Formats: sequence, C-alpha cells, structure tokens
Amino acid sequence: MAKRPVFVPNRTGSKLVTEVPVEFTWHPGMAASQKKKNVSALHEAAARNRGLPYILEISSKSERKAGTRLSAFHLPLCNDGYEAPLECWFQGSKVFQDGGPYTDLYHVSPREAKRDPRLRESGNLIAFRFEGRDYPLSPATAFYDWIYIRAIAPHSEWAQKLGRFDAFSDIEFNPAKSINCQARSCATFVALCWRDEVRACAEDFDHFVSLQSQSV
Repeated sequence: MAKRPVFVPNRTGSKLVTEVPVEFTWHPGMAASQKKKNVSALHEAAARNRGLPYILEISSKSERKAGTRLSAFHLPLCNDGYEAPLECWFQGSKVFQDGGPYTDLYHVSPREAKRDPRLRESGNLIAFRFEGRDYPLSPATAFYDWIYIRAIAPHSEWAQKLGRFDAFSDIEFNPAKSINCQARSCATFVALCWRDEVRACAEDFDHFVSLQSQSV
C-alpha cells in the first residue's frame, strides 16, 4: 500500500487548496505502464474512499491530453519573447550558496535541466532569481506555484475545463521527498479562477503570497 495526496481547489474560505491523503495499492516498477496503473489505483481509491470521482492527473503519465499538456515538462512559459517549458524556468532560476542561477538551463530540455549536476553541487538553495528579482524560499511552494500560474494565466480556456474536476494528482509527487507539486499548482490556479484573482496574482507575486499565506 502507498499514500499520496490529491489536491482539491476551494471556491471560498481562507484555504485555496485542501490536500487530501489517499491510501491505495501500489504497483512497483519504473515502467510507464506501472505508473499508469498507480494513477488508476489512486483515482479509484479517491473516488471510493474520499468522494472525489473526477480527478485529473497532472503529469506525463496522465491518460488525458490536458494532464500531459499542463505538466511542468510541457507547459510553456513565455518571458520577454522567449518561450520554454516551466521546468526549465524553475531549475534555471535557482540560486545556491556557491553558484547560480544557471540561466543556460532555460535553453535545454526539461529533463536535462532537472538533471543538471550543478543543481546538486552548488550548496544549499538560498533563493530564486527571475526577471532580475530575487524571490524567497518561503512560503515553501510560492515561487513554483506563481510561475505555474504565470504560465497558464494567458490561456483563459483552461479555467472552464479545469473547473470540472474535483481534484488534481501527480503520481510522481511524494511529500516525504519533495515540496513543489504541479498538481497543487494546478489546483491553486482553479481556486484563483473561482475567486477572480488569476490576473492579479499572475502580475504581482506579493499579492499572490498574501493570498497563499492566508491559506496556510
């Protein structure tokens, strides 16, 4: 058995997203087929035990094209006329004690960006630098969630499509090992859509943090 969260956007209240843990039968193995079995098992358990029957997997393992397109490896973010996958912007904006940001990672594949050895050899992460501004590590997921919202905000058609789902998952995300999660970011976007806050948050990191901080 394994336990993974699904993320439920909230229409009202101080909390933008509710993280719901779901226990399900785990299918071991690194093959894509095994990971897709785990997605199905997670969703079935969430429907059966948590009353969440309509979940979108946000990852390259998603059975739905929308879930794949909205993963960090595929979701494009355009900045100053240059477009690259969200994962590249995130990894290339990291500032460490002994180096960074390694902005050349904006121009490689998402897989290369995530696996670049400098990200593990440059000491502790201390900030993110993006568009000439430094962004803090706290709140813990704020920068990642914010650039995700920046990426998806121009595409208003997603608001209606995503609003139909009860929750969002990412089978690769293990809260015991990671902090940032594209499924949480997607759920946050939906919650902001319902509250008519997407544009304000996409344009102003501090405004987004003020809303996110209220939900902690």
